[in-house]
Amino acid sequence: MSDISRRNFGKFAIAGLSTLAAPSILQAKSGARLVIIGGGFGGASAARFARTNFPHIDVTVIEPQLTFVTCPYGNLLLAGARTLSDITHPYGVLKRRGVIFIHDWADAIEPDKKLVKLRSGKTVAYDKLIVSPGIGIKWGALPGYDQAAAQIFPHAWVPERGEQVLLLRKQLEALPDGGVVGFAIPGNPFRCPPGPYERISLVANYLKKHKPRAKILALDAKDAFSKQGLFQDAWNELYPGLIEWIPGSKDGKVVSIDTKEKVFQTEFGTRHKIDVGNVIPPQSAAKIAIDAGLTNETGFVPVNPYTFEATKAKDIHVIGDANIAGPMPKSGFIANSTSKQAVASAIALLEGREAPKDPIYFNTCYSHVGDDYGISVVGVFRPSEKGFVETPNSGGVSPRGPLAEKKTQRKLEAQYADAWYASITKDAFG
Repeated sequence: MSDISRRNFGKFAIAGLSTLAAPSILQAKSGARLVIIGGGFGGASAARFARTNFPHIDVTVIEPQLTFVTCPYGNLLLAGARTLSDITHPYGVLKRRGVIFIHDWADAIEPDKKLVKLRSGKTVAYDKLIVSPGIGIKWGALPGYDQAAAQIFPHAWVPERGEQVLLLRKQLEALPDGGVVGFAIPGNPFRCPPGPYERISLVANYLKKHKPRAKILALDAKDAFSKQGLFQDAWNELYPGLIEWIPGSKDGKVVSIDTKEKVFQTEFGTRHKIDVGNVIPPQSAAKIAIDAGLTNETGFVPVNPYTFEATKAKDIHVIGDANIAGPMPKSGFIANSTSKQAVASAIALLEGREAPKDPIYFNTCYSHVGDDYGISVVGVFRPSEKGFVETPNSGGVSPRGPLAEKKTQRKLEAQYADAWYASITKDAFG
């Protein structure tokens, strides 16, 4: 980082979680109906921000689950460093603040009627709709990988109640010492770009302690990935000889899955025998966004970069992993940061006023790669007439200095990561 020290950036970004977009807030008319689909980082953050800053507006969240299990810190379960309860967050605080929760599936949106249809058969009317449904898995896009295959080779990429990550953990515990753990990693875009590599690191951490003769084979459709140098430094330092990463250009792209033979087949016909496999499949916006006609040919939702209103539907603002916001990553921090601008914009437009101008969107992504060993990447983004742009010299990755200094830095960043997780979950869920 050049303009801001990493430590000060982290403090600034965390402190700003609950205040982004606040200076331009306008009073909403009493009784206006803001409905939010999804209770994850984007949806919960939007609900809390709306209730705090627009107390006269009715805020309703449609979310089938009674609690939210986070993707961030889910990989720590695989290393035995966290439990499911540590990453499970209830909605009690939001409910006590006056947010109405409907625990049902949102099955369809009717933009012309401003209605959301629920699986129960009921409908919910809105004046403004925030859609934060997360990703959908493109079942069948990777031949051989469907819902049944996910019970053999878990994806553990959509948390729901945590079943998939617990299944992967159980399989690791049953892995014979000397076995092979395989990872099938997709091309971009997908949720949490550094996530597969943090997972590789923390599985390696578990294997080093409990299955020291086991190996990891990471098959990647890409030739480069987020924080690559930092991750590979850590792998060489902490897990020498344990991890083999094969990029797409060296036949790392997995093109089919054979659950019966437990084989990952790559682009040039190589068949890799796997004992425990984690398949991270191709992704799109969640089904409801596709069914509502909000997506384009990419499977994700194009949005106005200033307001997050879907370009294909008026009065529907799409945040989080479901939208197209590159170069911003699909991360929990981005969902939290952009949710506030979306809410402030939705209310301003509802009142016939201009949306807040000149918003700034922050991202900080920490990754645990071992015991007391953390790394990070940070960035600052702004909207433009051509889309989203990263502010030059605004971020960067952890320094790669001398080993003695690096050990201290990595330990501090692991602590910063824990503080970040505590702060962002408090900001979203209370």
